Amino acid sequence: MIKGFLFDLDGVIVDTAVFHFQAWRRCAQKLGGDFTEAQNEELKGVSRVDSLMKIIEWTGASVTADEFEALMVEKNEWYLELVQELSAADGLPGAVAFLQQAHAHGIKIALGSASKNAPMILDKMGLTPLFDAIIDGNNVVNGKPHPEVFLKGATAIGLSPEQCVVFEDSIAGIQAAKTGGMKCVGIGTPEALKGADIHFNALGETTPEELVARFNV
Repeated sequence: MIKGFLFDLDGVIVDTAVFHFQAWRRCAQKLGGDFTEAQNEELKGVSRVDSLMKIIEWTGASVTADEFEALMVEKNEWYLELVQELSAADGLPGAVAFLQQAHAHGIKIALGSASKNAPMILDKMGLTPLFDAIIDGNNVVNGKPHPEVFLKGATAIGLSPEQCVVFEDSIAGIQAAKTGGMKCVGIGTPEALKGADIHFNALGETTPEELVARFNV
């Protein structure tokens, strides 16, 4: 029986991907290169360290360990400048209502995000009280597609992986969910998100009750 929902943040609840893209692109340009929006898709759900390693590879730059650390700090500062004005109104279509409905129906809710800024974003959107647990980049060693973030989320809300549904918009996140033994809802197209059990363009296209009923057949 499904009793818990585990949510990725970017691209599922709110779209801060454009802010990440702008901040990472600024990093790439500082390194003397650039990268495309198509390449940016490869950074979704990936840790800050691994994202910067990809960008260094794409730009062909060479950096010292100190320069690497400084770039990660700078990227985060640029990103935080861009997200200061976030509110619940910035939620993706139906996302806030979906979370409220799930909470009202007693479904356990956890966040499973690679972002170390996730708690701040949830606070700015006024969504923190809806979550029973928040697992972010500060709580895990292994980034997606490793299932650690979702397995810790399930444990934090007192459920087994089989009792949880993961909501994801990235291939890495879907792989993490399936490796962890969980059902997965892909927020995006079946072509782009192979491996998810069900697909929707946004959370507003379904309801918590409908999903629980479908998975509990």
